[in-house]
Amino acid sequence: MNRKSDLTPSSSLPPAVRQVSTNLKWSGIIGFWVQLVLGVVSSVILLLASTGSQDQTSKGTGFGLFCAACGLIALALGIYFAFRYSTIAKMLQNPDPALRPKRSDTLQVIRFGLIVNLVGMLFTILGAQSIVGIVLAKSLSVPQGAIATTGTTASQLVKSLDLLIVQANTNTILAHFTGIASSLWLLNRITK
Repeated sequence: MNRKSDLTPSSSLPPAVRQVSTNLKWSGIIGFWVQLVLGVVSSVILLLASTGSQDQTSKGTGFGLFCAACGLIALALGIYFAFRYSTIAKMLQNPDPALRPKRSDTLQVIRFGLIVNLVGMLFTILGAQSIVGIVLAKSLSVPQGAIATTGTTASQLVKSLDLLIVQANTNTILAHFTGIASSLWLLNRITK
């Protein structure tokens, strides 16, 4: 029996390449699913908020919704990069070193993923701050202990949909944080 044919492709890989492949695989899988789930939840909430009537959302939430949508677009790109980490991990399993991705190319993909998630987090934080500012201004405009029906207009009241938009932004921030954390962890592991 030929000993060489008994070896699996991954066992013929250098240990460093196997470790990088494993790190990319698990970081990609975890990052992909966490970002995808949080992104879908946030997208559904923001879709409901943007299609809701003006009576359901507060005036002035347009900028916050715009920033949140930009954050979700960046999150979609971040999800793509998390998926890309897994595909790079599979390409690293190739026993032919000439067909494996270069280290510099892999690091470049991780850096792009990091930048996308940082930009997305910035947009999402701006959107969250905008909405929180509106909600805070509304809550401060109603005197403490006052009954909402005495002397307050509907535009002065905090709407539940406003708080859902804050929750959607918080979910998106967490999703971007996951992408940032996995990219930084990968950069740390690969550049050692």
